[in-house]
Amino acid sequence: MTRTALVTGGAGFIGSALCFELIEAGWTVTVFDALTYAAAPGTAAALKAAGVRLIEGDVRDRSAVRAAFDAVRPDAVFHLAAETHVDRSIDAADDFVTTNVNGTLAVLEALRARRDADQDAPAAPLVHISTDEVFGALGPEDPPFNEATAYDPSSPYSASKAASDHLARAWARTYGLDVRVSNCSNNYGPRQFPEKLIPLMILNALEGRALPVYGDGSNRRDWLHVDDHARALRRIAEAGAPGRTYCIGGGAERSNLEVVRAICAVLDARRPQTAPHDRLIAFVDDRPGHDWRYAVDAARAQAELGWAPRRDFEAGLAETVDWYLEAGAWLAPLAGRYGRERLGL
Repeated sequence: MTRTALVTGGAGFIGSALCFELIEAGWTVTVFDALTYAAAPGTAAALKAAGVRLIEGDVRDRSAVRAAFDAVRPDAVFHLAAETHVDRSIDAADDFVTTNVNGTLAVLEALRARRDADQDAPAAPLVHISTDEVFGALGPEDPPFNEATAYDPSSPYSASKAASDHLARAWARTYGLDVRVSNCSNNYGPRQFPEKLIPLMILNALEGRALPVYGDGSNRRDWLHVDDHARALRRIAEAGAPGRTYCIGGGAERSNLEVVRAICAVLDARRPQTAPHDRLIAFVDDRPGHDWRYAVDAARAQAELGWAPRRDFEAGLAETVDWYLEAGAWLAPLAGRYGRERLGL
């Protein structure tokens, strides 16, 4: 039987990868998205070509969210609509609170209203997609984050996501909603807006611009290919347990400087005429409140969902570089939205 998904924020980086994963698995998919600066027109066009229905709307608009739920009557809801860039959250915290907190409230209330209006139908699970950044920073010898790690957010972004996680769990306990929370590590892959580390470094290097590395580049992250993440989210909807939290990580912990140097090595092979690209690395003042290390223990997801990351980081990074090398048409409409300037000062 075909299942119907409603994906908030589905025109974004992770959301679009999830939509393509769901379509491939036989789901019918509707996206609800405000199409803000990070939603590339090329991504929206690719979703429509794949058969995805797109409803344009702001997740903070409770009547619009409720109308989308009523129109779709989804078998599962994936909530990804959020502001996500830490540096932007330092400059514009209000946008992060209103979208990530009030938007999540709108989704939860629409889900509750939909359930109450259609009590003969099975209650749709809500997969609430969050981040490992809600847990704060790890020390060099600390074990990875897991589902029992206490919350300790450091930035306006991670604080707003932590608040949204708490709302999701509270609505599950108080109102009996089927809510499943995921906390993922840093994603990479195609169609990521160039404010994030990997696409920013690729594009700057191609243009001979400086590659700004915060501090001494020792901050560490666990890298997860977006397609592996999408598979995990689908499995949470299909096989996860109500009220359960799943940590999703790629098992590829690297320092920021290691990642930038790896990008330079790929570009040296692809564009030898402008090598060495690591000559462009420039260490800059660190970001305020910059967490030093993230790492994720994905053992529960592997045991309960039958999921494991498939992409080797070095191979996945090379594929990502190659995608951006051919992405001129996708990138062109974004040029006026962000000039790759430093944010979060």
